[in-house]
Amino acid sequence: MGRVTVRRPVLRVTESGSRTRPDTLAAEEPLEIRVNGRALSVTMRTPGHDVELAHGFLLTERVIADKDDLHSARYCDSPGPDGRNTYNVLDILLAPGVAPPDTSVERNFYTTSSCGVCGKAALDSVRLSTRHSPEHDPLEITPETLSALPDRLRAAQKVFDSTGGLHGAALFDADGNLLVCREDVGRHNAVDKVLGWAVLERRVPLRGCVLMVSGRASFELVQKAAMAGVPLLSAVSAPSSLAVELAAEQGMTLIGFLRGSSMNVYTGAHRVLEPEPTPAL
Repeated sequence: MGRVTVRRPVLRVTESGSRTRPDTLAAEEPLEIRVNGRALSVTMRTPGHDVELAHGFLLTERVIADKDDLHSARYCDSPGPDGRNTYNVLDILLAPGVAPPDTSVERNFYTTSSCGVCGKAALDSVRLSTRHSPEHDPLEITPETLSALPDRLRAAQKVFDSTGGLHGAALFDADGNLLVCREDVGRHNAVDKVLGWAVLERRVPLRGCVLMVSGRASFELVQKAAMAGVPLLSAVSAPSSLAVELAAEQGMTLIGFLRGSSMNVYTGAHRVLEPEPTPAL
């Protein structure tokens, strides 16, 4: 397995002078995902939880619906310059009777760590239909619970503490209890790892759950959440216009700028309960 962090020398410059010191960086390596032996996508990711990443990717690309659609996952021999296996090629074998991916899922180019939809063979294929619509999910959650989620996500980001360079994604229940947290240099990879965990744990569709992300809420993250049946996506930063449009279309609750006790509820406000009134003195 590749390293999650890498140590490199850096020249540290401050008002009091400069000195060379070691610095810890978040690792970034390519992962080639194959399905039934055929290359499907290459994504730049932080090594670790690769099987979850692949399961989440295939779920959100509508290749699979649940764990039973997969037979096995194994690393292929992909030697590096030193002859050792890099563990950067993962082959997923679908269960008998499961149709292989449509060619529209294939990437013309590799997927960068910052954008998961770049290189789509056809942009028309981006807006996928979900088998697990979150529209009628009865989730309700208090603003107080939501306000606590960014700090709980941050506390669960262990590698971020040493590098400061990783996105985080986490699943919580309606009471704010952490179910799982994953980190990656790519925000879409972090989400895929979380959703892949849910596939492996047979928790899809993710009824009554909140997906919290450390950055902005992009169109693709809303799509991924909808494909897994997540009723509420919250982010510490801004959503894009297409993200809001898709969330409304899918019946999801989308929250941005979740910082402290304030937030913007862009869609699905019926799931956010009115705050408790402050008692009169």
